[in-house]
Amino acid sequence: MFEWLFKYPLQAFQKGSLIWLAAWPPWLLPCALIVLAGLLAVLTWRRLGQAPAARKAILLALESGFLAVLLIMLWQPALSISTLQPQQNVIAVVVDRSRSMATEDEGGKKRWEAALGVLRSGLLEELKKQFQVRVYTVGRQLERAGALEQVMPDASATLLAEGLRELASEAQSLPVGAVLLLSDGADTSGGIDLATVKELKRARLAVHAIGFGREKPVRDIEIMAAEVPPRALPGARLPAEVSFRQFGYGQSKAQLQIKQGEKVLASRAVTLKGDGVVQTEILAFQAGQPGAHALEIGLVPLEGEQNSQNNRLTRLVSVENRKPRILYIEGEPKWEYKFIRRAAELDQNLALVSILRTTQNKIYRQGIENPKELEQGFPSTVEELFAYEGLVIGGVEAGYFTATQQELIRQFADRRGGGVLFLGGRGALADGGLGQSILAEMLPVRLPNSKLTFRRDPAQVELSPEGRDALLARIEEDPERNVARWKQLPYLANYQDVGTPKPGAVVLAWMNAGGRGKLPLLITQNYGRGRTAVFATAGSWRWQMAQPVEDMSHEIFWQQLLRWLVTDTHGRVISLMPRTVYSDLSRIPLSAEVRDQNYLPTNDATVEARILGPGGSTTVSLPLKPGSDGLYEAEWQAVQPGSYVVEIMARRGDEQLGRDVMTFRREDGTAENFHLEQHKEALEKLAAETGGRYWRPGEWQKIPQAITYSEGGITVRQRLELWNMPALFLLALLLRSAEWLLRRRWGYV
Repeated sequence: MFEWLFKYPLQAFQKGSLIWLAAWPPWLLPCALIVLAGLLAVLTWRRLGQAPAARKAILLALESGFLAVLLIMLWQPALSISTLQPQQNVIAVVVDRSRSMATEDEGGKKRWEAALGVLRSGLLEELKKQFQVRVYTVGRQLERAGALEQVMPDASATLLAEGLRELASEAQSLPVGAVLLLSDGADTSGGIDLATVKELKRARLAVHAIGFGREKPVRDIEIMAAEVPPRALPGARLPAEVSFRQFGYGQSKAQLQIKQGEKVLASRAVTLKGDGVVQTEILAFQAGQPGAHALEIGLVPLEGEQNSQNNRLTRLVSVENRKPRILYIEGEPKWEYKFIRRAAELDQNLALVSILRTTQNKIYRQGIENPKELEQGFPSTVEELFAYEGLVIGGVEAGYFTATQQELIRQFADRRGGGVLFLGGRGALADGGLGQSILAEMLPVRLPNSKLTFRRDPAQVELSPEGRDALLARIEEDPERNVARWKQLPYLANYQDVGTPKPGAVVLAWMNAGGRGKLPLLITQNYGRGRTAVFATAGSWRWQMAQPVEDMSHEIFWQQLLRWLVTDTHGRVISLMPRTVYSDLSRIPLSAEVRDQNYLPTNDATVEARILGPGGSTTVSLPLKPGSDGLYEAEWQAVQPGSYVVEIMARRGDEQLGRDVMTFRREDGTAENFHLEQHKEALEKLAAETGGRYWRPGEWQKIPQAITYSEGGITVRQRLELWNMPALFLLALLLRSAEWLLRRRWGYV
């Protein structure tokens, strides 16, 4: 319809510039229109006499519009546009040959069959009449195609961006006029990036895209993402945050599972939300024994699903064979101290070392490795304190620590990356003067500016909305039962008012303290490279004493809280791989953060990665990243799929700074199972930004002419006359007819 009215396709108007072919200067056109419109106004007002002014104005507008159309036609408008020189340019026809193109759509026809059908229906012959045509296929790489019969959807990945960049490179030595892409728009490397679009625009390559496939599935469940901690301690309870969407199964029940091999580690029924709504669920599971564990996370396929291959993802968890050491200092003997130690001793993967102040000048040490450890009391040096990975400070007043020790505690979280937990109690927090010390900065709360905040009164506990999703506060596996379980816990023996949470802090649990209302109980926050928390009571021991001996609520809570302190505390060398599973990607980024004995970034280290995988072992050097502080990185090609172990080692001269071990997996062909709907938006954006257009398969007849107006390759400047467009004649007829009909109706004929 557009071309019938305006003679030329939309691309011609978008790319061309307006010119006037008449001998008269363009500035004379508006002048003539103003003069003639003025004369018409005088004649209209005289001829219609006493007629209403509104009617005169309407008739004058219609007459002036008709006059304007006639004047425009007399000045002979035209488009000046670059067009491809016939038979001197190459049109690159690129057919997507990835496995997603084998998907069946409406009518049982596969996408690659539909794409080849469009080319055979006459499009290829029409293009050959005007241009030289080269047919390519794109999957893992761009390749010249022979006969169309040889094009098969057998590629295990779609790297559209790389293929288009290769075409842009060819255009430097070959007169490529435009690209015609037949695809469903999927790119398993993450999409067509801005750098690719810039290269295409620099080469003046317009991409015309014909899209194939449904724009949304009919009956399907698809995992969108699955996040699990890349590292864990043996036996840890870990959260898997799983995001998925569904089409055609709204309000149905599905089974969310985590499997290791054939063993089901965790399972829960979930109710599916509406079509296309991204739904996120958290499922807890046990990390198991040390080693690299490949987990299959997904939903059990439902009856009638079109694609069950996108119901699951593989993720890797590296369970580290280490036993973190936590230092716990308590200001006086109390029940809480006894029961915290008992809970820690039941966890074979934690080592709790404690200092108990029995009198003002005497301490009692437990859990030490040798008689010299903590002989002088709380550490006063970096070497001694930073040997621990977590720190618990009980009812100890700030004045007990020297200024040096207070700064060490702050640096323990900020620089060392350790976890620090502050407990409530007599002489703790505000009552111990922490609010006036440098330790106040690292607390997740603003302490009250007063004392007597500790009270020996009962307080009931309940989870906050954030705590319901936090595994740190998960006593029961099921989220709803866990909320109820917290409400049923025995009341705390005491509580402490810790003031208000700071911005960025998260309150995981509250306590109802009689007439004082709701107060924060468990508050956490990130601090520097580490993390800090406040547990505003010294009376959680009642969770054990006031319940049956077989109830493990108290032990589970404290083991999880202590593990939270140390799980993300690392050594002086930290591997920073962005993911643990690389689907259809062979370029693996390797990076590491390196620190010296004082945990300060070092820029003069020698860093190497030893990689053991299916192809054997190799060593890769990691140079310092320019402009960074202590960050070393490199890129390595993992050609073969399979599991890899990376050991990163750093040294400075003859001194060994440390090592870190990580694992990752390389998978081929998995990404092709996901997002099987047509990526229409991506194709439209690619076409629009490069000067092309998105087309439906049934519009193929219009493509050859639209491609003519491309600016790549060898072009010639043309003038396309517009004065004889049907749209102008129709407009003139419409204006004249409207004027005559109004005159007849109002009796002015």
